[in-house]
Amino acid sequence: MTVAASQPVAPVASRTLRPERPLDPALTLACLRRGGGDPTGTTTPDGSVWRALQTPDGPVTLRVRADRSLGEVTAEVYGPGGGWALEQLPSLLGELDDDSGFVAHHEQVARARRRVQGWRIIRTGLVMEALVPAIIEQKVTGQEAFGGYRRLVRRFGRAAPGVGARLGLHVAPTAAGWAAVPSWEFLQAGVDASRSATIVRAAKVADRLEECIRLPLPEAHRRLRAVPGIGVWTAAETRQRALGDPDAVSFRDYHLAGFVGVALTGERVDDEGLARLLEPYAGQRHRATRLLELTHGMPERHGPRLAPRGHLPVRRGRR
Repeated sequence: MTVAASQPVAPVASRTLRPERPLDPALTLACLRRGGGDPTGTTTPDGSVWRALQTPDGPVTLRVRADRSLGEVTAEVYGPGGGWALEQLPSLLGELDDDSGFVAHHEQVARARRRVQGWRIIRTGLVMEALVPAIIEQKVTGQEAFGGYRRLVRRFGRAAPGVGARLGLHVAPTAAGWAAVPSWEFLQAGVDASRSATIVRAAKVADRLEECIRLPLPEAHRRLRAVPGIGVWTAAETRQRALGDPDAVSFRDYHLAGFVGVALTGERVDDEGLARLLEPYAGQRHRATRLLELTHGMPERHGPRLAPRGHLPVRRGRR
């Protein structure tokens, strides 16, 4: 049920950060947006970034806005997950992301870094929140993936707390909610049996996957990959958002290798070529590629792509 437009809704709590470095919340949180119609987030004309999150303490609507004149970033929260979200706010906004040791080995990367000084690598600490849409995006076009995710979240999620409901936002299902989605509902959303089975398998071990936030990154990667259907690309996309991994490269992406090759050398390369180009950035390879993406207008990233189709099975195997 949405909130009546005339009914004021007060936030549960708020928190203000005064970053020592420039921080652009919209740019930083853009990686969470799943297409233009993403039901879990939006940006309003006043510059506020809104996110509806499923936290360990329950759903929350998070509003983040920057006041550049004061050098402040303020967050307001609505819903039972508000306390958790405010406690995690520095991580959610990438304030704990340390790029002081990053060296740009290409002029293109150095130029990109100067242009997007307010961007950070976030660490949401919400593994399933990042993993499920990444699974849905395997081997399909962006339009198909975003449409399927939108339909499933609106049907099986819940209206976001407080003002989030007025904005039409929805919180994604819990792990138990994803596990309970009938197979035919996945199919009607354009998510084939292979991907829906991966989502259900992940949901059934969600507690173990959420523990990845406390593991060393290599061990977290191995745990994600232990779930059949979660491959290199899907694990990397999850680590980038949930774990704040600056080295997680989305190998096997439909666009990334060619895009980076053209940006750095003027010629397209494959994944092997991408790995060679990124060797100087070991430990910071995702940071280097994301800087190029933000400044060179790369298309939405997705795993190995198939053409749009009806509800037909896709090739199995890790993604």
